[in-house]
Amino acid sequence: MRTIFHIDVNSAFLSWESVYRLNRDPQALDLRTIPSIVGGDQKTRHGVVLAKSTPAKAFGIVTGEPVAQALKKCPSLICVPSRFDVYLDFSEKLIHLLEEYTPDIEKFSIDEAFLDMTGTIHLFGKPEEVAERIRERIKRELGFTVNVGIASNKLLAKMASDFRKPDLCHTLWDQEIPVKLWPLPVRDLFFVGGAAQKKMNALGIHTICDLAHCDLQVLRAHLGVKYADQIHRYANGMDDDPVAEREPVNKGYGNSITLSRDVDDYDTACQVLLSLCETVGIRLRRDQVLCRCVCVELKDWRFRSLSHQMTLDTPTDSSTVLYEKSRLLLRDFWDLTPVRLIGVRAARITDGEFIQMNLFDTERNQKLEQMEKAVDAIRGKFGIDSIKRASFLKPDSIVEHAVGKKKHHT
Repeated sequence: MRTIFHIDVNSAFLSWESVYRLNRDPQALDLRTIPSIVGGDQKTRHGVVLAKSTPAKAFGIVTGEPVAQALKKCPSLICVPSRFDVYLDFSEKLIHLLEEYTPDIEKFSIDEAFLDMTGTIHLFGKPEEVAERIRERIKRELGFTVNVGIASNKLLAKMASDFRKPDLCHTLWDQEIPVKLWPLPVRDLFFVGGAAQKKMNALGIHTICDLAHCDLQVLRAHLGVKYADQIHRYANGMDDDPVAEREPVNKGYGNSITLSRDVDDYDTACQVLLSLCETVGIRLRRDQVLCRCVCVELKDWRFRSLSHQMTLDTPTDSSTVLYEKSRLLLRDFWDLTPVRLIGVRAARITDGEFIQMNLFDTERNQKLEQMEKAVDAIRGKFGIDSIKRASFLKPDSIVEHAVGKKKHHT
């Protein structure tokens, strides 16, 4: 039997923002102790909630809702802008610490990671004891808290880490499924969205136990074969997905986001693409590398995946170029079926020492390079929100101008 850990940072962006501020000023107010959120602007009431404190959660504030709506629930709510560059640094520090326990790590998102401890757990002790030590080390050495889920596969480990929070470890071994997993609402199962929940509720399926014992043919008739098979297996605690090794730094750079609502129009999807391209471009320029290939990835509510890619004539690290190519790809292969996840990946990475330049694009590329390096410098000094593209100032913007995927990030 495998031993899998799932590490999930508690209120990641808000925790990292708090630690960042406290490291700079030990007398600063700890945002985790008051009703506060990361995301949007308190004065303009624009943007969405990217992360919330536990006191904010008590007011019914949820991740993904508009800041204006959150302020109605709690007028005294403190809103702070995001610093994605800072959060990336904290994420990398977390991975470095986890690498001391196993080489088999999958960075599932900016604030989540799976560890396959099967081959190394004997070096450290019992799974529950090791998980507690990891949790305590992260709190002591990095300054923020995590939940750790412990199980025999990735699905159960992730479900376990979502049990009571914050700063706790939970097990969900196979024998614990009837007691810990099955009583939960079916909506709590990984990959069950609102639309699927409504269909299952109409069939009399309200708990994960109901789903686990439902006739598979009935599920297939109402939800489609692939999706029905997937969630039926999950409801029964079955998952053979391996913990994938992290990609080498020179293989690819990607970012994706699970959206707060399904998107079925081109303009909104393009705004999401722009946000993702901003962060991918930042990472390329930070590591001083270029990409030769751009890929757009989509996932709809039935968990069906689509992707399309193109090879670039000239390697780039430009967020603007990545966005332009991503828009073309999206228009080429998306039929406007509602999607809940959008991703952008830059691949075929080169260090840029020996590249064939396109003479017609040289002047424009040089101007873009100078502009984006200047923007990076300003953001590095004053925070990532110090400069925004105008399109992210709209009150109905579905994402911030530079976001990380909540659930899946590479």
